[in-house]
Amino acid sequence: MQETTFHRIVSFLLGASWAIVFFGALITFKSFLFLGLFTAIFFTVFFIFISLFMILALDAFVINRKRLQEVQKQTKLLEKLNNDKSV
Repeated sequence: MQETTFHRIVSFLLGASWAIVFFGALITFKSFLFLGLFTAIFFTVFFIFISLFMILALDAFVINRKRLQEVQKQTKLLEKLNNDKSV
């Protein structure tokens, strides 16, 4: 299966996003630990929640791209059927 540039870029960004979530959660936890354990856990969960939207957005790009490709295939087939009937 041939990978497009779009697929490679999105795959890289997905991997980077997961790394940001994991390392960012660790850094956030350690940064807020001096305020107390509960506060550190709260801010860490909040950071993870916000960061997961970045991953969801990238997945939405992939899904929309696949949907666009399927619609393009269907359009070509419908045009071909329409041309065959009009002949």
